[in-house]
Amino acid sequence: MKSALLRFLLLMCAAYLPARAAFDLVTPKPPVAAKKPKDVTVHEDRRLDDFFWLREKGNPEVVSYLERENAYTEAVLAPAKELRAALYTEMVARIKEDDTSAAVPFLGYNYYTRTEKNKQYPIYCRKSQKAGAAEEVLLDLNTMIGANTYIAVGQYRVSDDGARLAYSIDWTGYRQYEVFVMDLATHALVPQSVGKVSSLEWGAGHDVLYYGTENDAKRSDQLHRWTLSTGKHELLYEDKDELYNLETGKSRDGKFVFCHTESKLTTEVLALAAADPAAKFTSLLGRSENVKYFAEHHDGKFYFVTNRDGAKNYKVMAAPDTAPTQQAEIIPHNPAIKIEGGLEMFARFMVLAEREGGLPHLRAYDFATGKSSRLAMPEAAYEVSAGRNWAYDTDVFRYDYESLVRPPTVYAANLATGERTLVKQTEVLGGFDAKNYQSERRWATMRDGTKVPLSIVYRADLDRTKPQPLWLYGYGSYGVSMPVSFSSSRVSLLDRGLIYVIAHIRGGGELGEEWREAGRMEKKMNTFNDFVDCGQWLVDQHWTTPAQLVTSGGSAGGLLMGAVINQRPDLFHAAVVQVPFVDVLNTMLDATLPLTTEEYIEWGNPNIKEQYFWMRAYSPYDNLKAAAYPHLLVNVSYNDSQVPYWEGTKYLAKIRTLDTGHNATLLHATMGAGHGGAAGRYDALYDVSRNYAFFLQALGMNQ
Repeated sequence: MKSALLRFLLLMCAAYLPARAAFDLVTPKPPVAAKKPKDVTVHEDRRLDDFFWLREKGNPEVVSYLERENAYTEAVLAPAKELRAALYTEMVARIKEDDTSAAVPFLGYNYYTRTEKNKQYPIYCRKSQKAGAAEEVLLDLNTMIGANTYIAVGQYRVSDDGARLAYSIDWTGYRQYEVFVMDLATHALVPQSVGKVSSLEWGAGHDVLYYGTENDAKRSDQLHRWTLSTGKHELLYEDKDELYNLETGKSRDGKFVFCHTESKLTTEVLALAAADPAAKFTSLLGRSENVKYFAEHHDGKFYFVTNRDGAKNYKVMAAPDTAPTQQAEIIPHNPAIKIEGGLEMFARFMVLAEREGGLPHLRAYDFATGKSSRLAMPEAAYEVSAGRNWAYDTDVFRYDYESLVRPPTVYAANLATGERTLVKQTEVLGGFDAKNYQSERRWATMRDGTKVPLSIVYRADLDRTKPQPLWLYGYGSYGVSMPVSFSSSRVSLLDRGLIYVIAHIRGGGELGEEWREAGRMEKKMNTFNDFVDCGQWLVDQHWTTPAQLVTSGGSAGGLLMGAVINQRPDLFHAAVVQVPFVDVLNTMLDATLPLTTEEYIEWGNPNIKEQYFWMRAYSPYDNLKAAAYPHLLVNVSYNDSQVPYWEGTKYLAKIRTLDTGHNATLLHATMGAGHGGAAGRYDALYDVSRNYAFFLQALGMNQ
């Protein structure tokens, strides 16, 4: 008994010993950003911003500073150069470089993308379903990119009659998309001058195209109609409310074109007959504060997913398309089950997405019988969502499925017979075997007694009798549920002994609308407290120790990182902070910046004193203080339109003036990409290998 206790104490002591020196922080010296104080005082709260000048995009001094930061980061990470190369090689070896997506059948053709070895970007193709048909290459991004450093497809819409393809391309990463129209018989482009669009949808046939456009603040505020045969462009609708963004879409049966305009809390849907090239939009249910609804159409009726009349987690209603306010209940509200998003509509069935107990489900509704049932799932913890379903008159519904141990899989469910078939499962090469990994679902108790779900994966042969290195990930904003998804790249860390954990904290949508509301506006601190408490729970339950705990998050998850590191810098050994929203007050006070004003009802409006001080309490940049910070790698993108590069840049520069510790503080700026990082698949893996090598180097596991 004594020897067992002694062995346990020795293991615990060893676990809490700091990792051996992992970074050379002596040579070279880190760049020092010049201090140019700017008074940004608001509401008598005096704030001086020494690094405000880093917002000057295009200023040679700013560009030079970012380049020096990149050089410094590479120098500090140099001792793990071989490890990084090994990680990259492993990751590439797990992907099938010559691969083809699950083909989508539509009007006698199969549409798909494929990749080729050593090529960065997908190739968009189609093939006639006739025997012996040759492949048609529609878009080859590898040749289209030309001298640009970035390319990505936004919208991709085949007309109802299969005659034309409308698509949009982002050339910089700034998420501004240029529209193109292709004649599918000749592959020739239709001459046009629409310019940048935010959304696209065909009317009936192939002559009328509806498109949304953005204002200077990147708010999608106008919807237009373009008649290709005449070249006529019409502004059909403009939403002048700065809280709203609009997009266009079409009912699956092709009868109606929708304009869906939405704030964080309220929606309105307008509709017009797709077959009428002169039709005007009419609002279906108007706009009521804090009421959301999403519309589809089937057999003379509009179907709505809505939270109207206190249905916080949504219900499904139906009404004649001639009288959309005369509604009847189809699927009632259930406080324990949230209906998520819109409806997948087919001639004889509709499918809706649900979430219960933190897990997603798919429910099929039979129009003939009025009965519904859930599709069975093969695992206890997983991610599932509707796949690519273009056809309307079919009983076959495709859905995408994966888990922490199962690669992305496409299934086809026959809704009439209940039969399920495997369409495609992504191959994971390099000797991957799902049986070598263990997935778990746990619930951690927060400081206020709330239970937060954790999704966990690790090597099945990992020694669980002692704490292990652990990577904790989170997001917790906008009601977004973090997917319990597979990553072939992550296998490289699992195989080296790391445990991976997703904390499904408040502010996300995992446990319904109440879960979201408990982590936004004046309750936002719950999000950060939850993540800290999840980390502490994992330590207390002997999953890991502070010396072995690393963490990451991006965008609003980068805000999470900044806030929790300020709160408990001692709890985390290292953090990768991705395109982080950390300069909250300065950004939210600048209404000229993209996406700012519409965020007022997620974080608050800092022009209102009370709401300013909500944000003041957690804004990472404004709450930095003298402390020993964890190892930090902050990644920003120069062309980011969602979280400007300067937020993470300023944050890192200020940390260096306050850090009392001796850990690495690194910045990497991707100069030719946007919010999502590199668009090329090999470039993206190279960036992942940098982040992983940083974690391993920080943990002293770079041998």
